[in-house]
Amino acid sequence: MFLGSLASRDLAARSRQGLSHDASSWAVRKRGLPQSSSARWAGSITKATHDQWALARRGQAAEMAWLRGQITRIEARLARPLGAKAEKRTGAVRGYATRAEWHAKSRRLRVLQDRLTALQTEWSAGRVHVVRGGKRLARLRHHLDEAGLKHQAWQERWRTARMFLAADGESGKRCGNETIRVTESGEVSIRLPADLAHLANAPHGRYVLDVAVAFTHRAGEWRDRIVADRAVAYRIHLDVLRGRWYVTASWQRATAPVVPLQAALARGVVVVDMNNDHLAAWRLDVHGNPVGAPRRFFYDLSGSAQHRDAQIRHALTRLLHHTRRTGASSIAIEDLDFTDGRTREKHGRNKPFRRLISRFPTARLRARLVLMAAEWNVGVVAVDPAYTSQWGAQHWRQPLTTPARQVTRHDAAAVAIGRRALGYPIRRRAAPPPHDQGDRAGHRTVQAGPETRRREETRPRFPGPRTRSVPPGRGAKAGDQRAQHRSGHAAGHTPWQQDVLPPSLQE
Repeated sequence: MFLGSLASRDLAARSRQGLSHDASSWAVRKRGLPQSSSARWAGSITKATHDQWALARRGQAAEMAWLRGQITRIEARLARPLGAKAEKRTGAVRGYATRAEWHAKSRRLRVLQDRLTALQTEWSAGRVHVVRGGKRLARLRHHLDEAGLKHQAWQERWRTARMFLAADGESGKRCGNETIRVTESGEVSIRLPADLAHLANAPHGRYVLDVAVAFTHRAGEWRDRIVADRAVAYRIHLDVLRGRWYVTASWQRATAPVVPLQAALARGVVVVDMNNDHLAAWRLDVHGNPVGAPRRFFYDLSGSAQHRDAQIRHALTRLLHHTRRTGASSIAIEDLDFTDGRTREKHGRNKPFRRLISRFPTARLRARLVLMAAEWNVGVVAVDPAYTSQWGAQHWRQPLTTPARQVTRHDAAAVAIGRRALGYPIRRRAAPPPHDQGDRAGHRTVQAGPETRRREETRPRFPGPRTRSVPPGRGAKAGDQRAQHRSGHAAGHTPWQQDVLPPSLQE
């Protein structure tokens, strides 16, 4: 609580500086705190203050970008006539359905413009709004009856949230941290601030806790760092609901190397299709053929943020275990982002659908997967999500369905994602017509190679007669009848590579 009061005072000083803050003013603030603490505690406090101010600053930038996007969409729809439909060719959006909705949106536009003006003024002045302890907990003070809390319980949570007990690590110091030291046996000792030095129970102004700590997650890596005296940062905090103290250790890890795409796909790929309640995964070999049976990893996104985060971590852990068992070297996933599609301006009054895509953990799942895959030495390949679900259901769902295996549209979408990641076309060619009924049999089943341009587009329609009434060698169908279905790019009959067994027998 003593260090928390110093952190609050330093945050207020940093907020008053605004954009005039620089390295010299940071040093002045840091030198002003050791009168009540110490140099190391002052460094930890000022660094935490700077990070908190920068986080609030990034929040302002994100809110301004969101407001500009909302204003642009509403202005575009207000400019359209009432009841006008969207036009894909010109890019025109649809108009509002009724005059009452148009009037309500015009008022909404003025409110958003006022919010943007006020936010831009604060941004130019370098003014941020930060609440130590959290804005949500501060607002809860006025709604204790609705939350079922008493004033004493809320006050205890408020004091706990405003505490500060964290210290950055230092390489070369004993156990990697001179301020909060945790030995290999789990003994925790804290270097007390100058004003609290009289409470020390160990030499050199240190206070040794009676209880030892134990790390279960990455304990071996933590032990290797403290034995080598490498930097480890610690944070001690109190969980009011459980009534327990926790020690969190963190350290900086080496940047994961970027593996070339060919090397990442050398042993096949496990493809993932993200859904609202599960991950649909399927392994594809190097030739783009599904191997084995599809897998599904379920999770529940209802409840608190901690519960949702734990569900995502658990599902990704099972996915990484499955990837290691199959022998694949990478995971392919769609590069989805629903940030711009969660408003009524894009999906209208379809509230269930907007709620559905709002629950999609696209950014969080993708970021968590990249971090966890780096620990497992598994590559992550981001794929363009365009038409993967549509073409997967159209071209792969029925051929892969067997009496003993029912393939869903999500499994078929995973196959489409994997083929795009491997550089193969998604769409399968139709069966060839009989002999002497137009083109010769056999050419339509040949897949376009990765080097073929525009292979994912629709087959063009050539103008002119499509019958045999024209003389040979003339007309729209004259020329090489074995040309690829893409205009302007002839392709020979290269053999279609396939594994020894068909996909249905490779389970």
